Amino acid sequence: MSPRRTVFREVMEGSLRLAGEERARPMRLELAAELPGVLHPLADVEGDLTGRVHVPGWADDPAAAGRLRVAPIAARRIRYTLGFTADDGRRLRLDGWKTVSPRRPVRSMTFLPVTVTDADGTVAGEARLRFDLRRDLGRFLGGFRFPGPGPLRSRWRGQAGRLEVWYTTLTDPATGTGVWIHHELVAPDEGEARAHGWATVFPPGETPVFARFGPHEWSRPEDGVFAAGPVAQTGERLTGTAGAITWDLREAGGGRPLYTFPRWAWKSELLPAAQIVPKPDAVYDGVVRFGDRILELDGARGASARIYGHGNARRWAWLHADLGGGDVCEIVAAVSTRPGMNRLPPLPLLRLRVDGEDLPSGDPLLAALRLRAGIGLPSWTVHGRVGDRRIHVRVTLPPGETVSVDYTDPDGAPAVCHNSERADVRMVLARRAGRGWETEREWRLDGTGHAEVGLR
Repeated sequence: MSPRRTVFREVMEGSLRLAGEERARPMRLELAAELPGVLHPLADVEGDLTGRVHVPGWADDPAAAGRLRVAPIAARRIRYTLGFTADDGRRLRLDGWKTVSPRRPVRSMTFLPVTVTDADGTVAGEARLRFDLRRDLGRFLGGFRFPGPGPLRSRWRGQAGRLEVWYTTLTDPATGTGVWIHHELVAPDEGEARAHGWATVFPPGETPVFARFGPHEWSRPEDGVFAAGPVAQTGERLTGTAGAITWDLREAGGGRPLYTFPRWAWKSELLPAAQIVPKPDAVYDGVVRFGDRILELDGARGASARIYGHGNARRWAWLHADLGGGDVCEIVAAVSTRPGMNRLPPLPLLRLRVDGEDLPSGDPLLAALRLRAGIGLPSWTVHGRVGDRRIHVRVTLPPGETVSVDYTDPDGAPAVCHNSERADVRMVLARRAGRGWETEREWRLDGTGHAEVGLR
């Protein structure tokens, strides 16, 4: 498989006739596609589809996510499937397909009939959408890109004393159950590299169910991200078994990567470790089995993130908060283990994505100097200035719904992580008003925050 990808954007407009309504409503799709390999006419490939579904007065979801199959010659079809949320909170599915015809190539490649269904399969409406060649063709062709391997692929190049982590967290919208899947590559100071990890399920009001997998010998996957025995992660699927927990999940969407640490830190490896969130607003479908119970996921929101460096911090706190509508908050507050740096207070790196804008602007490391963190259990806080705004975040890990996990660094040093995918989050963003501050946005997450505290 080519290490490159094809990414492009597409806009289609038309009308949607809802069941029970006589008059059609205007409809607009603003889509971003990511396909494996370099796209060509003979291809038959499937990849991620994300974007916005807008129907005035009925739906405006900027965090829609699904799949796109492109097979214009092999199957004479280009199929779009997209999950989105209506204004009344209903989960809906859009299914559309362009039937490519050599007799009418232009019309067949620009006309998209669509069926919209409810979660139970009932038809909610039908749409007819078109791609406007005159208005959008130049922008469509100019937007094609063929980037190299994505940020999920392994960065380890055989050095001793390295730790690489892939982790995915999500919340089931139907039950409130949280899921944490942690993949880890440890290259010790001495000895062979090993791949291992764990999975945890957090049913509401119950003790978390935790199980480990591995260690296994590390071998770089040719067509994936991580592989260790029965566990695998690719750019679009997570599968595996750990003790009494098994999972088979499809990952779609995610939005553009969120750089909690500066881009230069992730690329240069100058810091002891760095973190990135390649998919901060992903959607998960599939099944998680734990014991004799089955968790069926449909449109579960979550994220996949990465860590690469020399080991875990001396102390740390972490938060991923899905704020709705594609808005997210990611925080890593840590104290380094390096001599001298280990005497400094926790340095909070915060990234808040609101309405497509990342705050604070500029270098996250410089912005962290205006923030303060208090790390503790069961609660920890971050507060301070974010540009011309002020922010206060309080995270609480419920003791009965928190799991404690032993870590081992490449140098053999131990650490303990306290994690809950059922955390409570209170967040206030304020803007200066005269001599005081006025609340601009406020979020309250009850049992849907993903958080942890690490201690030595």
